[in-house]
Amino acid sequence: MRKRKLVLLSRCVFTGTQEQPFNGFVSLCGNLIEAVGPAAEAPSFIAAADETRDLGNCTLMPGLIDVHTFFSGWLLRRLGADCAPATDAEQIIQSLKCWAADHERSMAAIGHDLPNDLLQGDGRTTLETALEEGFGDKPAVVFASNGTTCAMNAAAVSRYGFSPECCYSEKLWRLIAECLALPEAGSVYSKYMRMLNARGVTSIKEMSFDDYYGFATEMKKKEDDDDLSIRVSMMSQPVGRGLDLAYARDAQQRFSGSFVRFSGFNRMIDRGVAAGLAEMIQPYEKSAVAGAAGRTVIENPDWPLIEQEVRAGDAEGFRFSLHCQGDGAVRHTVGLLDSLTKNSAGRLRCRHAITDLENTDPRDLVRFGRMGGICEVYPQIFMLDPREECVAMMRRQIGEQRLRRSWNRRAMFDSGCVVCCGTDLPLLLPDIGDSIYCACGGRFADGRSFNSQNTCSISELLGAWTAGGAYDLEREHDIGTLESGKLADICVLDRNLFALDSTAAREARIVLTISDGRIVYES
Repeated sequence: MRKRKLVLLSRCVFTGTQEQPFNGFVSLCGNLIEAVGPAAEAPSFIAAADETRDLGNCTLMPGLIDVHTFFSGWLLRRLGADCAPATDAEQIIQSLKCWAADHERSMAAIGHDLPNDLLQGDGRTTLETALEEGFGDKPAVVFASNGTTCAMNAAAVSRYGFSPECCYSEKLWRLIAECLALPEAGSVYSKYMRMLNARGVTSIKEMSFDDYYGFATEMKKKEDDDDLSIRVSMMSQPVGRGLDLAYARDAQQRFSGSFVRFSGFNRMIDRGVAAGLAEMIQPYEKSAVAGAAGRTVIENPDWPLIEQEVRAGDAEGFRFSLHCQGDGAVRHTVGLLDSLTKNSAGRLRCRHAITDLENTDPRDLVRFGRMGGICEVYPQIFMLDPREECVAMMRRQIGEQRLRRSWNRRAMFDSGCVVCCGTDLPLLLPDIGDSIYCACGGRFADGRSFNSQNTCSISELLGAWTAGGAYDLEREHDIGTLESGKLADICVLDRNLFALDSTAAREARIVLTISDGRIVYES
């Protein structure tokens, strides 16, 4: 069968192989890129095309690659009863009971988008009492709209092992395992893909707890049924049990297609500076709160276990993404990785990465760059808080000098590290405009700038979202840049990003996304 040919014309073609865009074309043949070149070379391809689209000044670039996503977290914010319209505890209980009656396979009554005002003051007590009286021994839990807290009855606490005060993703693994087994998880995944496609994303690195609790088989079935529009590289994060190399070996064999692959392991090292849980090289300031003053960290990472797992995985060729926020955790991790197997050029044999890197000592980034290290950053992270609130907290905890080394994308690029972009979805949703606004403009959501010396250029950022991500996924030979012979994963934005001031970047929107040669989103 003859493959369909599509030619895309644009005065702003960013291939990911060059720093600046050019006036040119991209010709697609089936699911592959047939040719890329200047506009003067387009006529012969146009003549042979089934369709030609002139995109004008729109930015034509490779599909975005989000290297840190959690479908499980997305699922929990959409599965169950929608409690957003509720105005009191009685309405919450009624919504949960209706959902539970329609979902007899679920061990729990589940809800989402709990209005925050029902968790304030006596509201929480009233709701939790109603959950006890309404469900008794049946677990019942309803999550707040931001996903950071919840209301639940004693049966849910007993069964799932988390609490409203401590309900971050890793604590929810028992509930996640049950939710992934529900029939509607597959349909929610379809919506998840459409959301990502609408944001220009064509590939992700998905964090899956343990063995993904059977959902990896669902992913493989979707691939076999040609029902995926997102390429997924799965990472196993040991949560409910230790490092499972047997699962990794099996997954590497089972999941090796064009759309579903097994990529390695993810591991949390430390947590946030605000809570004193980020491991620092020097102690927190005397002004620090949360019991961190004078200490380098409140809870020490389990370094003996972390080192044992990383060495065991590396010995069998499995890569790790290690999530570090404090400069001490980064330094310790760089030292660990530097002791692992390298090639003849002195670069790590396995493509180990460090994720987040909220605070770093530039000397450690130089060392990491020399070994071919990968930095997985959250370019939109400033969108979460007002500037003064965030900066005041950081200044109080770690002081002015270390504050200036926070979110130092500039040093990562300058040190030769491979930089790629993630969102920690559902913490953030991929948005190239917000990324430029924050990572290139150094701005918080309120428009106020911070640490402008640590920012990167638009070209560097777009390269991190594309070619950098492909390298991180070990797929640089088939995705991540616009080159002849590569898979046709493409996104188009509604304006020339290179002609924008970063302050106006938030207005940029995706107008077209192509995955494997198929149009999967069009505004």
